[in-house]
Amino acid sequence: MNATERIAVLKFGGTSVATSEQRAVAYCRVRDAREAGFGIVAVVSAMGRPPEPYATDSLLALIGGRTGSANADLLLAAGELISAAVFADELVAAGVDAVALSGVQAGIVTDERHGDATILRVEPAAIYAALQRGAVAVIAGFHGATEEGAITTLGRGGTDLSAIAIGHALDAQRVDIYTDVSGAMTADPRRIPAARTIDRASLAEMTELANHGAKVMHHKAADYANRTGTRYSIKGLDTDRGTLVDEGIDHHRPVTGVTASGRVTWVRIIRGDIESPRRRMETELEMFRRVADAGISIDQVTINQAGVAFVVEGDRAGDIRRLLVDLNLAVRVREGCSKLSVVGTGMRDAPGVVHHVVDALSRADVEIIHCTDSNVTISILVPESEAARAESAVHAQFGLDRGDPVE
Repeated sequence: MNATERIAVLKFGGTSVATSEQRAVAYCRVRDAREAGFGIVAVVSAMGRPPEPYATDSLLALIGGRTGSANADLLLAAGELISAAVFADELVAAGVDAVALSGVQAGIVTDERHGDATILRVEPAAIYAALQRGAVAVIAGFHGATEEGAITTLGRGGTDLSAIAIGHALDAQRVDIYTDVSGAMTADPRRIPAARTIDRASLAEMTELANHGAKVMHHKAADYANRTGTRYSIKGLDTDRGTLVDEGIDHHRPVTGVTASGRVTWVRIIRGDIESPRRRMETELEMFRRVADAGISIDQVTINQAGVAFVVEGDRAGDIRRLLVDLNLAVRVREGCSKLSVVGTGMRDAPGVVHHVVDALSRADVEIIHCTDSNVTISILVPESEAARAESAVHAQFGLDRGDPVE
């Protein structure tokens, strides 16, 4: 069979390639996919974590942690380049034809934003050439280049994004994201010991879980897959099992997972003596402009006759007050909050989900500060001190600890 007819993209993270023992397991995954008749593209991260010398943060320490420049991106891409060269060379030593390619050689074209570039397209001619000759194409993840050839990096977790983008460009039959856990979980098992592996999730669900704090898949990669309809799996390196992420929806499961964010600040804006609707709109536009210009991202926005409410990361009460002090707005802030997000595509067709959430939090004696919802996600702001109790209560309410979902 022509190697380019069935393609598997296998992404190996830093811990998967950190040691010769872990790389040996990764080679087994490559071997198994080859024996199943796939042409193989392996996308690798930099090796290990600090104090390993070629880990991303170890390289970053050489320039004092400064990011966002062409020089920093050139340096940081070196970690993945080393990893790809080592991985490919060890495959060759084991008798497997392999060629290492940089992200640039692999055809990853990005915009010009250093440190957090966006992939514009992938031109995979060099990857196809390696596959046509029967070789494993080992791609250095996390980076690409601008139209002018300047090296750019894709931000933390960028190798996930490289793998998804390459898989989409190649129309791969498999995109497997290998990590040190066996798939996405119904909650963070460090906080919820009863959390279970999610066997199957929709692309939209995984995007929401990643955007709201689940660490197993990078949010930019999940979003790219959702926008392009690229199915993928999140698997444990050792177990080769995990979560299939595709368009499938289980309508008997209204909730797929629960996540809790870190510390956030709730901001409530009460309109002052602004009578004119036009003037109110102008004032609110100025408010949002100032917050954006200060580099503060907002979430859980609600706008109604009473005023405006939103959430910002961290303890930002002082910053928000300083920005808005002269706008004739009554600014109320509450620091020390946490955002609990309940995610499930099935809730679109399941009335009563909000009732179940409120009921669970009420019985757990958790204060609800603010709540927003969409077709896929309900996000509730709770006191940070009550977040673990809230997450556990909602997780149990929907039967996620039993594998017995509430309908």
